Amino acid sequence: MSENPGRSPDPAGGPRRRQKPAPSDGRRLPARRSRPERPGTGRIRRFRARLLAWYDAHRRDLPWRRRPDDAWAQLVAEFMLQQTQVATVTAYYERFLRRFPTVESLARAPQEAVLALWSGLGYYRRARMLHEAARRIVREHGGEVPSTVDELARLPGIGRYTAGAIASIVFGRREPVLDGNVRRVLIRWQATDGDPDAPDLRKRLWDLAEALVPRRRPGDFNQSLMELGATVCTPRAPGCGVCPLRRSCAARRLGLTEILPRAKRRRTPEALNIVALAVERDGRLLFVRRPARGLWGGLWDLPTEAVACGERPTQALRRLVRRLAGGRRAVGRPVGRITRLLTHRKVTFRLYRLTGTPAARGIPAGRRAGDTGYRWLKPDESGRVGVSRAVQSLIAMLDRHRSRRRFRRPEADRPGRRSRDQLQGAAAEEAGEESGCGTVSLTGTSTDG
Repeated sequence: MSENPGRSPDPAGGPRRRQKPAPSDGRRLPARRSRPERPGTGRIRRFRARLLAWYDAHRRDLPWRRRPDDAWAQLVAEFMLQQTQVATVTAYYERFLRRFPTVESLARAPQEAVLALWSGLGYYRRARMLHEAARRIVREHGGEVPSTVDELARLPGIGRYTAGAIASIVFGRREPVLDGNVRRVLIRWQATDGDPDAPDLRKRLWDLAEALVPRRRPGDFNQSLMELGATVCTPRAPGCGVCPLRRSCAARRLGLTEILPRAKRRRTPEALNIVALAVERDGRLLFVRRPARGLWGGLWDLPTEAVACGERPTQALRRLVRRLAGGRRAVGRPVGRITRLLTHRKVTFRLYRLTGTPAARGIPAGRRAGDTGYRWLKPDESGRVGVSRAVQSLIAMLDRHRSRRRFRRPEADRPGRRSRDQLQGAAAEEAGEESGCGTVSLTGTSTDG
């Protein structure tokens, strides 16, 4: 299963050996180490034997590993584990399978129900792709998850890695896998220099992974590689002293485990400033559904407006209020702000409350034309529909704001007294914070969650 690497107790219980790292001066390794070489037959056999023996003794008890023959359960796990920590996935995985125990049950469900159950897990495009894959499996494969890599890879949201993982784990096919954990293990084992994302090196790593997969227990072998990368051969401070491959690892012998793989050059996240409006009526909040494509596509959201380049947040707020209130007199009062760091974006939300009951009564008659639906829900009912973690945080901040107003001392009601969140938001606006100058769109294609 693909998963983000995380620290875990040493499998052997002993202390980890600290290495003296080689100088990180940008020098390349000798040419013979710049690409992974195909190891000899004897070395391959020792690699397989040591890794499988270690896996049998130290593998974690994960819920999807208890269903090795359930292709649907493995498919769901593979989708959820993309870009997400194991600890986060576990609770969602079991709940999801209770609601959708078969591929047919998911295929019949409306997308809204799928997104609601996925709510908070992030990367919501995965949920939409999984839903469409289930429908394709029912329509084209009679409800049976395909067993070959070629057939699996034709399903939405499934690439070579996911196809190989399912084919090997469930159907016992001799297929390789190459995720971030496996790639790190192989690069260190061979002390391979170069950009891990370069097409030539990536192809050679796939070839090496394919050569290593045994005919017996291919699924366990692939999982052992991923397990080693997730728990021992971690990006920082790897546990080389307890690694089953330590005797044959070239990077350990050369003191290069802290350098390899070469770090990818991270691009600066693009900034996006958004104003969000809490419109309240009879104890309920107005939620609008986002367009199917784009950031948080298909989820339910508070009414929002992007802050344009060179524009103050209050200007975007006035534009949003006019559109919602249909010209009625209404004022948006500041509540506070939060920032969410997505894969390639830094999104700052400034939350306001719409005051003025007549204005709220006139909504959603004046809602913007791009919205595909609206609902009035109590804050604790938002779990019935799909909402992002950002919206969950905004609702929590609004609840804290209400509590402060309800229980604060009478003198706090004096004119000009504002909460810490309000002061923080006001200070940012006075500083003239602007958006990313239109480089990021609320409706552009995105896989961020």
